[in-house]
Amino acid sequence: MDPVSWFFDAQGWVSIAVYGIGAAIILIAIVTVPNNRRPTTALAWLFAVYLMPGLGLVLFYLFGTNQLPTRRRRMQAQVDDIVREATAEIDESHMSLDDPAWFGQLVRLNRNLTAIPLAEDNRLELHSSYNRTIRTIADELDTATETIHVLFYAMSYDEITAPFFDALERAARRGVTVRVLYDHIGSFRYRGYRRMKQRLREIGCEWHPTLSIWPWQGGIQRIDLRNHRKIVAIDGRVAYMGSQNLIARDYHKRGSKLQWKDLSLRIEGPMAAGANAVFISDWFGETGELLEPSAPEWVRAAGDRSEGYACQLVPSGPGYENENNLRLFNQAFYSAEKRIVIASPYFVPDDSLLYAITTAVQRGVEVELFVGEIGDQFFVYHAQRSYYEALLRAGVRIWLYRAPYILHSKHCTIDDAVTLIGSSNMDMRSFTLNAELMLLVHGSTFVDRVREIENGYRQRSRELTLAEWLDRPLLGRAVDNVARLTSVIQ
Repeated sequence: MDPVSWFFDAQGWVSIAVYGIGAAIILIAIVTVPNNRRPTTALAWLFAVYLMPGLGLVLFYLFGTNQLPTRRRRMQAQVDDIVREATAEIDESHMSLDDPAWFGQLVRLNRNLTAIPLAEDNRLELHSSYNRTIRTIADELDTATETIHVLFYAMSYDEITAPFFDALERAARRGVTVRVLYDHIGSFRYRGYRRMKQRLREIGCEWHPTLSIWPWQGGIQRIDLRNHRKIVAIDGRVAYMGSQNLIARDYHKRGSKLQWKDLSLRIEGPMAAGANAVFISDWFGETGELLEPSAPEWVRAAGDRSEGYACQLVPSGPGYENENNLRLFNQAFYSAEKRIVIASPYFVPDDSLLYAITTAVQRGVEVELFVGEIGDQFFVYHAQRSYYEALLRAGVRIWLYRAPYILHSKHCTIDDAVTLIGSSNMDMRSFTLNAELMLLVHGSTFVDRVREIENGYRQRSRELTLAEWLDRPLLGRAVDNVARLTSVIQ
C-alpha cells in the first residue's frame, strides 16, 4: 500500500474510533446521569456531554455528584447514630407540639432526617450589630474553661476580627482546648487568609480547613461542595450560630462601599450542646478524630423546665442522603395558615420551593420576601431576579433592602408560632452543595422578637411592584434569564 493510501485509511480508522468513543460516552451518560437526579439537571448534564463528550465527561466527574464521598457520609451516619442513642431518653410527648397543630409533624420530620430531637429550656438572644457581635463573642470566649470550638465559612484576620483571635489565644494559654475549622475556598480568597493561618499557629490551637480543594488534605470531591456553617461553641453550654462570618463587614472588597447586614443567635441550653455536636461531626469528617459527644447534656438539660424555648437544630448538606433544609422549608410553608416572612440574600428556589411559596399565597397566606437591592455575586443575583415576576404575579410582596447593604440574614417566620434561623440560603447551593445549620424555634414570643427585626428591614427597604418590574430594561431581563440557567446544573 502506498503511503498516501495508508494515511487516508489510517485517518478513517481514527475518525471511526473517535466517533465510536464519543458515542459510547454519550450512551453511558444516558444510562448513568439520570440516576437520582432531577430531570432538568440530568438533561443539562446530558446536553453538556453531547456537545463536548470529552470535556463534558470531565466536568461531570468534577461537578456531577452533589454528595460527599461514601466514607464521609458513613462518618456522618455514625455521628447521627451516636446522637440518636444519646438522646433516646428525651420525651417530646409532654411538650406543646399541638400549637400550631402542624408543629409536631415538622419536629418528627427533622428528627427522622437528622436524629436531633426537640428540647426545651433554650435561652436565646438575637445579635444584629455586625462589629458588636464579634466583640460580644470574643468577650464570651474569656469565660471558657474546657473547650472552644469554632467553625466559619469565611474566616479572616483583620482589624475587626483581631479581638476574637486574641481571646482564643488567652483561652489556649489558660489551658482551654481550642479547635478551629474554616472552609477552604470560603476563606482563602480573602485578604488576611495567610495572616489568619499564622495567627492560629501562634495561638497554638488545633485547626484544619474543611473540604480542602487539595486531594492530599481531604480526598477527592466536587470543589463546590462547601461547609457554609457558622458555629462558636463554648464548653458545650453556650453557642453562637447564624449568618455572620468572621471577617470585616466589607469582606475586604477594595473600592467597594458594600456592607453586610447579618443576624446571629446566642444559644444557652440543650441546643448549645447540639451545635457543639454538629461541630464534632465536622471535626470527625476532617480529622477522623471522634471527640466525646456532648449529646448526653441534652438529656440532662431536658429535665430542667424553665422559661426557655423549645428548639431543634437541623443540620443539612452533602454529608446527608436527603436535602434536609429543603424538606424543612417546604413542609413549613405548606403548613402555614396566616403569614410567612422570609429573609434570604440568595433566593434561587427549585420548583418545589417556588410552588410551596406561591401556593401559600394562593390559599390566602400573606407572604413577604426580603432580598437585597444589590448583590455581591453576579450570576446568583441575576438568577434570583428571574423569579421575581412569578412571585409578584402570585401575590408575594418583595422588599428590596437598600444599597450599599447586602442583606445577608437568613431566617423566616411562619404564622405567629415558628421561626427558622441559621446559615441556609434558599438556593440550590444551600439545598444540595453546602453544609448548613438551621434552628427551629417554637414560640410566639420569639416570633415577635424576629418580627421587630423584620420591621427594621422594612423601614430600610423599598417595595418592588409588578408594574415596575415589567418595565425594566430588556437587556437586564435577558441577563436574568441567562443567569437562571446556571442554577440547573447542581
